[in-house]
Amino acid sequence: MSASTTSRPSPVRHTSYAAVLRVPSARHTFLAALVARLSYGTVSLSVLLSVTGATGSYAVSGLVMALFGGTVVVLLPVRATLVDRYGPRRVLPLLAALYSALLCLLAVLTWRPGAPPAALAAAAALTGCVAPPLGPTMRAVWGRLVDDPALLRRAYSLDGVAEELLFVSGPALVGLLLRFGPPPAGLLLSAVLMTAGTCAFVMSPAVRAVVPPKKNKETGRSPGRFPAAPVVAAAGLGLALSAAELLVMAFAGQRSYGDEAVPWVLAALSAGSAVGGLLNGAVEWRRPAGERLAWLAVGLGVALGAAGFAPGMWTLGGAMAVAGAFVAPTLTTAYLLADETAAEGERTRAGAWVNAAVNAGSAGGSVVAGLLVGRLSVGACFALAGCVALVSAVAVRAVSGLRAGEGRRHSRGGSRA
Repeated sequence: MSASTTSRPSPVRHTSYAAVLRVPSARHTFLAALVARLSYGTVSLSVLLSVTGATGSYAVSGLVMALFGGTVVVLLPVRATLVDRYGPRRVLPLLAALYSALLCLLAVLTWRPGAPPAALAAAAALTGCVAPPLGPTMRAVWGRLVDDPALLRRAYSLDGVAEELLFVSGPALVGLLLRFGPPPAGLLLSAVLMTAGTCAFVMSPAVRAVVPPKKNKETGRSPGRFPAAPVVAAAGLGLALSAAELLVMAFAGQRSYGDEAVPWVLAALSAGSAVGGLLNGAVEWRRPAGERLAWLAVGLGVALGAAGFAPGMWTLGGAMAVAGAFVAPTLTTAYLLADETAAEGERTRAGAWVNAAVNAGSAGGSVVAGLLVGRLSVGACFALAGCVALVSAVAVRAVSGLRAGEGRRHSRGGSRA
């Protein structure tokens, strides 16, 4: 681990998931972060429904969503750098306040029909610009709270599974809210969740203990290495997975199963991911994270390729559940590897690069899959999605090998000195 361990508790002997939450301040910090991160589970559907209802145009809704999602992803490493440089207690409350205020503005604009599309687009873009990097910050805090490597792996796995469940439960919460109010009420709920969760998060003793590193006036602060292998793996995961989700819809449509079967297959994917994430944290791995990351990408690629041979929706659901079992472990291992290679004071940014990569890959995968469906068979498209994951595995091994070679050269150079 690159971070200093002077402020960490001593290693924990019993590395269960319960032990993760028994670490001092862990439960308060984690639950507060989850409340704030639930805002990201509710906001996308709320924006989509609110803009569609206010304008009556799916084209405008698509543009607004693209601007919102694009600014969230592209500027995520920048916002994470601010957290590393100035500390979460100074940066996160300001970002959360701006984000929540802009969501409230978007709710006001969409409360009644006839909202100007330009105003909606501007408000959505600005909202994405200031979205707080809560996921990367929480993972950086986990690295400070937990010193034992096995327990840290369980903490990351628990965090990843919980985050995935937030994105499943968030839309369901919006659907429940729609029974009592208009779609913009979901935007107000997202603002409340972000404000309340962030305030509780920064008041945690674990977050209060995070002090920005002091810059050396003579030599400056040496930047950490760019987390190339985790970013490649995350981008490949996003590309392959988003394409597979679209292909499930195409599979159901071509075989006349109806749209009602699609959510169950995607639910199997999410369930497999949750189970895989928990198992990944429970296993005592002997191989290093970089090597595990490549093999996990191989497993995902093989499972996706095999899904193309499914004769029906039930078998497709089973294949997607198997593919899902590699999703959370791949992402968790990518975050762990990014944390290992990050310099002290740059851990939030390193995790943010992985987060941005998987989201950018998801956007690109949807576009590419949309172009290929109709030109190729669904089975061939599944095979291509699997090949993307396999290519990312080869790239991860290549990048990891280069990093290992650089490390050996530096080590030999240091011993001669």
